[in-house]
Amino acid sequence: MTHDQPIKILLSSGGTGGHVFPAIALAHDLVSRGYDIHFATDPRGEKYIKGQFDYTLVAAGTLPSGVKGKILGILNMGKGYLKARSLIKKYAPQTVVGFGGYPCVPAVLAAQHKNIPTILHEQNAIVGKANLYLAPKAARIALSLEGGEELENVDKVRSVVTGNPVRPEISALFTQPYPTLHGDALLNILVFGGSQGATILSDVIPKAIEALSETYRARLNIVQQCSTETEVKDTAAFYKTLGVPAECALFFDDMPARLLNTHLVISRSGASTVAEVSTAGRPAIFVPYPHHADQQQLKNAETIADHGGAWVMPETGFTVDALQTQIEMFLQTPELLFKAAESARACAHPDAARKLGNLVTAVALGWE
Repeated sequence: MTHDQPIKILLSSGGTGGHVFPAIALAHDLVSRGYDIHFATDPRGEKYIKGQFDYTLVAAGTLPSGVKGKILGILNMGKGYLKARSLIKKYAPQTVVGFGGYPCVPAVLAAQHKNIPTILHEQNAIVGKANLYLAPKAARIALSLEGGEELENVDKVRSVVTGNPVRPEISALFTQPYPTLHGDALLNILVFGGSQGATILSDVIPKAIEALSETYRARLNIVQQCSTETEVKDTAAFYKTLGVPAECALFFDDMPARLLNTHLVISRSGASTVAEVSTAGRPAIFVPYPHHADQQQLKNAETIADHGGAWVMPETGFTVDALQTQIEMFLQTPELLFKAAESARACAHPDAARKLGNLVTAVALGWE
């Protein structure tokens, strides 16, 4: 690399929102520095990256239970590794950044075998298996949340908390005040279940609102993501029978604007969701996805709840009666939401993309 050639950075990310959105946020920061960016991603990530950045599709496989599944996963991983080696030879990046999950392994592993510095970014409170596998040979490990649970001590020494990069439109909300909520003002509730939706939210929330008094129902406004078209129609119709203003959809492509006007979020607690909600400074009731072996969503939610910025309701406790009581409490004492909003904001890292970009720069230039 000469002084007139841009620094080349390869970003390796799978196609789920939790992995690809932080990678895209970092990419925008690096482009603003004049760097050349290329993505290695799986087919799921193409829809997010296409038209924004150059990319190469790299096969990857998980390692599910069962002999046949493991063999297929290993074969796919091997194909991805060979493709990644070819890509790295052709692209010649100064640094490769992996964003966790099995799809990031081929490119990061190929870079490590070629002695190209690698950085790992972990979105969750508990470090995932792929990053644990790659950590021993990584130059640095960037954490979204304090702790770095599961990392070996020798690897923790090379870790740094940068936060989880969010879209510029979300980070801009950090300086926006919590919307006024007093007297008989409408309580704006935003409900979403992450990229996969969460049917339990549509099962419980409308019934909890039905259980409220008519006076309380008159003070609510709902925006709710649903999992299916049928769920959208049924949920919207149910709210209409209650006389509660509600907008239901499969997806909202204007989430920053929605968050700006929201008083309370009810959602899953995936890493990107927690990062965006806390950056916006919005209090939340988190209902963690219960079927992860390491309970990563529960840990994500607790990092905010432990600082007073959220309430955690496991699925077993996310009942109509419990949610009704919680909403009544907020309507009676809105200052609870105001205080929680500031506590959530205190947990945020609105400059995470810049911090991670600084780390990438230092590693790429040999300053680390």
